[in-house]
Amino acid sequence: MKSEIKIFLAAPRGFCAGVERAIEIVNQAIKKYGTPVYVRHEIVHNKHVVETLKSKGAIFVEELSEIEDKTRPVIFSAHGVPKKVPEEAKLNNLTFVDATCPLVSKVHRESEQNFRKGYDIILIGHKNHPEVVGTMGQLPEKAITLVETVGDVKNLKKEKFKKNLSYITQTTLSLDDTTEIIGELKKKFPMIKGPVKEDICYATTNRQLAVKKIAPNCDMFFIIGSRNSSNSLRLVEVAKKAGCQKSELIHHGKELPFDKIEKCKTIGISSGASAPEILVNELMKKIKAKFEIKIEEVKVAEEKVVFKLPKELN
Repeated sequence: MKSEIKIFLAAPRGFCAGVERAIEIVNQAIKKYGTPVYVRHEIVHNKHVVETLKSKGAIFVEELSEIEDKTRPVIFSAHGVPKKVPEEAKLNNLTFVDATCPLVSKVHRESEQNFRKGYDIILIGHKNHPEVVGTMGQLPEKAITLVETVGDVKNLKKEKFKKNLSYITQTTLSLDDTTEIIGELKKKFPMIKGPVKEDICYATTNRQLAVKKIAPNCDMFFIIGSRNSSNSLRLVEVAKKAGCQKSELIHHGKELPFDKIEKCKTIGISSGASAPEILVNELMKKIKAKFEIKIEEVKVAEEKVVFKLPKELN
């Protein structure tokens, strides 16, 4: 007889509106322009999504200089790009479509507005993440100072900054960690100006809240997502912090640790904002093949956000 495992399924999970829009932009561009279409950087951080789009005729490149056929259109990924990228595209007469998530574009606009008003800007984010590279690339070099940790804030030299100081954040950070960093910034710079509406996006927030709610009841927690997906990695951290130490990222090609699962009575499952639901179903199917499973979906929010496609594709 199969032993029974209870699965707590986090909701919301998986695709957010920005990811759905970015994938649809590639699909619609293929429909409108034919194949191939180029995509600068992975459109979203998920191997399954990238491979599916490749099979339809998308070619992924890291830089515009890698585009062999300059008559073909190029799409900029959901993470956003530095200003110099569209400028380079124009210089090369490339047709381009920008799939930057509107919530990332909001952070770009904030940084530009603050800069115009004479503010120094601190960005809370992860060094070298494409979103951070894109945000810092909206302004002249050294206009934005990056901090990753509370320690980084403590090491900032007050005299480096003008009286007018503001902060912005990457959209996919851990809520708790970011709250700590913002707290430290406000302690050090009491007059620092924050965004009118916080930068961490609704989808990141909801997915973390759902994981936080379930994690204390779980012997193990699986987050489906890619190793370069910031929001997926944060979900693993959130699950551990919330009380489930045996939390792991299930990425493309990773074998399920059945030896550990055997010792569990309860398992939590969620997926990062760029992971398709098909991967959640596949994971549950694998567990179901070896165990009796009982599923309880735990929903913390209803998501109804939809973003319009760029006008070039409407």
